[in-house]
Amino acid sequence: MTELNSPATADPVVQGECDVLVIGGGPAGSTAGALLAQRGYKVVVLEKEHHPRFHIGESLLPANLPLFEKLGVADAVRAIGIEKWGAEFVSPWHDNKSQTFMFGDAWDKSMPFSYQVRRSELDEILIRNAARRGAEVLEGCRVREVAFAADGKGATVHAQHEDGRLHDWRARFVVDASGRDTLLGKQFDIKRRNPKHNSSALYAHFTGATRHPGQAEGNITIFWFDHGWFWFIPLADGATSIGAVVWPYYLKSRNKPVKDFFLDTIAMCPALGERLAHATLSSEVEATGNFSYACERTYGPNYVMIGDAFTFIDPVFSSGVMLAMQGGFVGADTVDTCLREPGKAEAALAHFDRQVRKGPKEFSWFIYRVTNPAMRDMFMGPRNVWRVKEALLSMLAGDIFGKTPIWGSLAVLKAIFYISSALNYKRTLQAMRMRKANIRVVEDAASAAR
Repeated sequence: MTELNSPATADPVVQGECDVLVIGGGPAGSTAGALLAQRGYKVVVLEKEHHPRFHIGESLLPANLPLFEKLGVADAVRAIGIEKWGAEFVSPWHDNKSQTFMFGDAWDKSMPFSYQVRRSELDEILIRNAARRGAEVLEGCRVREVAFAADGKGATVHAQHEDGRLHDWRARFVVDASGRDTLLGKQFDIKRRNPKHNSSALYAHFTGATRHPGQAEGNITIFWFDHGWFWFIPLADGATSIGAVVWPYYLKSRNKPVKDFFLDTIAMCPALGERLAHATLSSEVEATGNFSYACERTYGPNYVMIGDAFTFIDPVFSSGVMLAMQGGFVGADTVDTCLREPGKAEAALAHFDRQVRKGPKEFSWFIYRVTNPAMRDMFMGPRNVWRVKEALLSMLAGDIFGKTPIWGSLAVLKAIFYISSALNYKRTLQAMRMRKANIRVVEDAASAAR
């Protein structure tokens, strides 16, 4: 174990106890913390930063809305968001034609829209809600290490406040919601690059971008281009979030300041350039490498890993917040069962594992193929034979955990993709070779992002 306190330390380590310690106060941790505190557990949520704080990932899915209702924050989220009724795709390989998918056309018509939000505002709503529900929320407190008891009963969480004070908590259960820090993933050395996908991102905010009129104003637009794809996310305060998700080799090719590189990248997509013709960059340009990863396991006898602490996949379908919050709900149920009915813990943890793997698995099938020519053709010319379009829209809306019977139609859609790929086998083989080259690991891509 890392020695956190030395003889030179003036003050002793503060000791505390709780039923559940949650590492991280993002959507996953705040959701789990609120639900467990509401059930009467003594919950401590440790967040290394202070809210509000910037975070990317501003586009929500319709499946988020019932979760907000259950948490009691629906009105607060509505107040900060702009309505998102659909998702538009623009393809340079189809004469820059656009195709918009309306969530109201999904299998279940009861979730026709979602929101675009500033994550700084959304995440603050969620963490303050956890505090209102009874969780002890401590910001500016970073977890350094978790020492698990040999008998599988509890853990000691070693943390440090930003003023240098050390604090240990003895917890019956630990929820790792540490996001891309993946605290337990790194501690156990179980975090792995996703071998089937690898991407990097550049992003910033603009003011004055051209939006669609009327109800379509808040729709997200996805622009494909040679090196990946762009997102265009309108926000309620007039800003627009623009991001480029690119293959690592492209980010590694940067030989100029990241701002200039980003603007040059935007210039490669004329359709996006049109909508930014009168826009002004209003934030710093950020970049990150090695986007996609997963941890080898999701739980142990006295811990669970939820949200980005477990896995992160390409954000093309805006699934991040929904999967994080869904993980918070199933994680809270699992922890409750483990603490209240230990005899059912093994079954509860196995169910948890299946649930938190389900979302990334279902979205990933499409993510791995979204730049494939056959898949682009299907997105740009959708048909509803055997209700495949409705099923796809339900998936895009995040409606994959309930009872909506989309799976047969999704299987048909996948079959259509494979048949189309086989009929155009030369194009398919070329695309496969290109993808293999595109996702190859570039060891210093993260360095190139700085």
